[in-house]
Amino acid sequence: MLRHLVAEGDRQGLNIMVQRISNRIASFVDALPLVPGLRVLEIGCGPGVAAREVSRRVGNGFVLAIDRSAKVIDSAVAGSKAEIATGRLRFLQAAIEDFALPPGEEPFDIAFAMRVGALDGRHPDIEQRAFERLRAALKPTGRLFIDTGHPLREVRLRGR
Repeated sequence: MLRHLVAEGDRQGLNIMVQRISNRIASFVDALPLVPGLRVLEIGCGPGVAAREVSRRVGNGFVLAIDRSAKVIDSAVAGSKAEIATGRLRFLQAAIEDFALPPGEEPFDIAFAMRVGALDGRHPDIEQRAFERLRAALKPTGRLFIDTGHPLREVRLRGR
């Protein structure tokens, strides 16, 4: 499914890179309760496809996308220069089980994750710590969505 075009390259815009968003990612993002102005945390952002789409949908909001892999973060940054330049999208190398809000960063309204083992039961040894970190990163009314539903499921964090 072709979702949008991102112009890159020369000043005349002749070099165009087509960004495709998979049906799985599109369905997940479509199901998120996104509105302009939200602060969103993506966990396990990979190459940044969902982060770019969410950033577009929250307009004047903000998206922080994290991933444990430095290589993946480098790739996401390289493919997101236009969105990063707006100040509404940023990437950070961090594992969710070790994540803490960067200094001066406000808590988030929504967090989401697709295929993140620390949140979907594949790594129970770090799951509790990951959920604790998320509780600290989200506003008291913040919500967490993961891809273990059709297409997503909301996870209630204990103590909320």
